[in-house]
Amino acid sequence: MNEIYEQDILARKPFNPFRILRRWDKVVLAILLITLVLALTSQQQALNSVTGTGLSLLSVAPFILLSVLLAAYIKATGLDQQIARAFSYSPVRSIFFAAILGALSPFCSCGVIPIIAGLLISGVPLAPVMAFWLASPLMDPEMFILTSAVMGFDFAVVKTIAALGIALFAGFVIHFFRHLPMFQTVLREGYASGCGGPKAPESGVISLKFWQEKARLAEFKKQSLSTGWFLAKWLTLAFLLESIMLRYLPANGVAAHLNGDQWWTLPLSALVGIPAYLNGYAALPTLSALLDKGMDPSAGLTFVIAGGATSIPAAMAVFSLVKKKVFAAYIVFALSGAILSGVLLGPLL
Repeated sequence: MNEIYEQDILARKPFNPFRILRRWDKVVLAILLITLVLALTSQQQALNSVTGTGLSLLSVAPFILLSVLLAAYIKATGLDQQIARAFSYSPVRSIFFAAILGALSPFCSCGVIPIIAGLLISGVPLAPVMAFWLASPLMDPEMFILTSAVMGFDFAVVKTIAALGIALFAGFVIHFFRHLPMFQTVLREGYASGCGGPKAPESGVISLKFWQEKARLAEFKKQSLSTGWFLAKWLTLAFLLESIMLRYLPANGVAAHLNGDQWWTLPLSALVGIPAYLNGYAALPTLSALLDKGMDPSAGLTFVIAGGATSIPAAMAVFSLVKKKVFAAYIVFALSGAILSGVLLGPLL
């Protein structure tokens, strides 16, 4: 602050406090401002939001830590180049493989971000990456077991089919339009530069024991710290916003109205999933209770699929990583896929 003040004096300019704010991290500044507004307007809600944000961060911390370390390990060892080549051999097989791998991976929509970034930076085409990206938050082995226990085996199978269908549809559409400019440069410049590190020597050579080489070890450390900090601040903001949305737009109250057979029921169910969705595990008992009260099963399927991919934490994680047009494509695929799943697969429930 003193430095900026002295610069203004030397340049004979009036002191501008907004120049200080511009030097702050925008995400951190947004977190502080939102918390301040909550504290001034409702201390109880401020306490609830801060507590809820902390608990949410703790709940995803193991997945985030595992994904950050795994992404840094892949980069430091040189495996990223081998993975990129493997995904480039056959686009069709790569998309199928990525969709299945996403449905089997244990990462949530936020924890998968470092893996996605590593793949894109390594040169993996967007088509299989998008297939992996969409399938990952919608289904995994643990989710399948819990869904079967709470919602029934049929619902779990239908949701799995929907997740794979959406992933494959998105992957093949992007592959078909891969030459469009919007799909050429995908990552935001800030993320690509922020997560970069010193290049490991002989990047084409794989060295699984990366800690034996100083350059690779330095890259692992820098990759882990920068990616971890990047995710921590964005997820803090996402969970903070989610806590506010859930306070003033509770999932039970909104979704309870989605029990009709009007033409707008499924589109509304998909849109409601953005702000009202909790998380894949917490949403199951809520959805089960709503279905017992008469909620249309097609609307329930649409709600749980759209919410899994476009909930506030998931959407903000995607928004923080890729450019706006790619983010828009992700949202369109998720919402349209959820609606089509309700139309085509809902009658099976």
